[in-house]
Amino acid sequence: MTAISRDEVAHLARLSRLALSEAELDQFAGQLDSILSHVQTISEVAAADVPATASPDPVTNVTRPDEVTPGLSPEQALSGAPASEEQRFLVPQILGEGE
Repeated sequence: MTAISRDEVAHLARLSRLALSEAELDQFAGQLDSILSHVQTISEVAAADVPATASPDPVTNVTRPDEVTPGLSPEQALSGAPASEEQRFLVPQILGEGE
């Protein structure tokens, strides 16, 4: 017995506002039936004592640990800037005074 009939596919197509030809209805009915039977097979295999997982492979963090390293001083960081003011980069104003 099929999990989904051609009439059900036609009904779903109408609800989705899809205009399907007769050939497409037959094709999609077969494809959806195949998908639903695979889902049913998988559901039968799944056991209650097996925990659900997002991935069959264990995922581990592969990043290195954080280490504090010396950074640039404000003077070093601003040494190549065309202009600076109060230990900050000085850039042209792009917004008006009241904005």
